[in-house]
Amino acid sequence: MATRTRIRSALAGEGLGGDVTVKGWVRTSRVGKEVAFLAVNDGSSLASLQVVAEPALPNYPEVCAISTGAAVAVRGRLAESPAAGQRYELRAAEIEILGPADEGYPLQKKRHTFEYLRTIAHLRPRSNTFGAVFRVRSSLAQAVHRFFAERGFLCVHTPIITTNDCEGAGELFRVTTLDLARPKLVDGEVDFSDDFFGEAAGLTVSGQLEGELFAQAFSDIYTFGPTFRAENSNTPRHAAEFWMIEPEMAFADLRDDARLAEEFLRHLCRHVLDHCQEDLAFFNDHIDRGLVARIEGVAGSTFAMMEYGEAITRLQRAEVAFEYPVEWGLDLQTEHERYLTEQVVGGPVFVVNYPREIKAFYMRQNDDGKTVAAMDLLVPKVGEIIGGSQREERHDLLMARMEETGIDPASLWWYLDTRRWGSTPHAGFGLGFERLIMYLTGMENIRDVIPFPRTPRHAEF
Repeated sequence: MATRTRIRSALAGEGLGGDVTVKGWVRTSRVGKEVAFLAVNDGSSLASLQVVAEPALPNYPEVCAISTGAAVAVRGRLAESPAAGQRYELRAAEIEILGPADEGYPLQKKRHTFEYLRTIAHLRPRSNTFGAVFRVRSSLAQAVHRFFAERGFLCVHTPIITTNDCEGAGELFRVTTLDLARPKLVDGEVDFSDDFFGEAAGLTVSGQLEGELFAQAFSDIYTFGPTFRAENSNTPRHAAEFWMIEPEMAFADLRDDARLAEEFLRHLCRHVLDHCQEDLAFFNDHIDRGLVARIEGVAGSTFAMMEYGEAITRLQRAEVAFEYPVEWGLDLQTEHERYLTEQVVGGPVFVVNYPREIKAFYMRQNDDGKTVAAMDLLVPKVGEIIGGSQREERHDLLMARMEETGIDPASLWWYLDTRRWGSTPHAGFGLGFERLIMYLTGMENIRDVIPFPRTPRHAEF
């Protein structure tokens, strides 16, 4: 057969009136009197292309027996369709069955729950919802790289295997070649001196610390890679493996950091509105009725900024019974974040300058001695979507803070070195890629926006 035409192109009329070859998977098959109709989809678009097969085909009986899920190659004439529901159809001159599918194919023409589809994650990309999810995911990934490239940021591939815990939470997956049945013990503890790296190692929870090192040489950098948390959580917002986007900027303060975060999020909102219209309309119609309006609102708005102290005061005055307590010194919960962005501000808002006790060791200490230069960007419906800070660039204060939080400065000697030689004010933030996709698609479970979710007790496929 001739060179393949993507179904997205055929549906746009490319090759109209001429000989066209498409290849894809049969979504539905319908046999009428003296004619058979196949809906064929190759993943390039939400919509399928109708293929019209007539008895003149040499293998017409086989075509009539094609089942949902079969892979086919079709050559024929692309013509305007006389029937309602599609603008163009392919009138087949030749149909080749590349891969048959029997009646046991799990994705039949009926509604399947997301829970069921997670059990067949190897097949769910062929469904409408997940086809749309992963097209949007791919488009957004490309938009992320273009955003930073256009602004001169260097892309850095930070390590997946690490010997440090950036967040200090101790939720690392261990990486080891030791014999787990008979590990060498010293004073009752595993001796990692004979391990592959000569010390305890794990999967990274963040590329931030290494990103900071590169920012001190290239000024503006970003990382975009997988991160891991061994947190035994089964909420719709948590996964053991997820992707993070983490820019770092030298010669920047908290305001610069917020400015970049605002520009970045608005850019990504505008991108899906402009480049993912078909899939976005599907999500708006079938998943979240207010989705497009909400994204347009963020894309066109100016983001507010509020001090943490003011946020606490606003929450304490709210005529709402919150499930979690509200007082200065406690972290904000999702219900608090949503109230601030939806009821107080009515749009995106940065909450800045949090109490130092509830934030990480690397955040810059403010002159008040009580807070650090941290920021969280809150958006309607989900609450926090971006978290960042100005980093502590002063060697003595950083070392003191590490000791205060129980982190051995010797374990991060290389990190401290950047504060000894040519230290600069610098700042950065992290955006969980899956959380972004959830926000821009209306999907409510992180397991449904990552190809093969890794959660407690689940690492299939």
